[in-house]
Amino acid sequence: MKPQIQGTRFGSITIDGKPLDHDVLILPSGQVRKRKKKLSKAVYGTSHTISLAEAEYVYTQSGHPEALIVGAGQDGMVHLSSEAERFFAQKNCRVFLAPTPAAIEPWNAARGKVAGLFHVTC
Repeated sequence: MKPQIQGTRFGSITIDGKPLDHDVLILPSGQVRKRKKKLSKAVYGTSHTISLAEAEYVYTQSGHPEALIVGAGQDGMVHLSSEAERFFAQKNCRVFLAPTPAAIEPWNAARGKVAGLFHVTC
């Protein structure tokens, strides 16, 4: 069963009633993992730009999802690199990117093979 997100505030996200104080990757299976933001930091020096390496990791770990919902942080600072955008387009994986508070409702309503990547700070 897909975990539900109850809310977020700067520095945390509450998933199935459990507050977490780090970015998360939610797999279509329902498993919640800590985001591997070092894959993007190694390339861009920040986790605000999702690198090709992180995009490939997310896609592979998520079992080739049909869609990815990205919570881009409280102020929407996270974005995909052009290489990551091309990668997801080539894989026919739709990406919905919005500030984390605005991405919660689409995540909770999503059906099918959907993964989520949520940034909890800026």
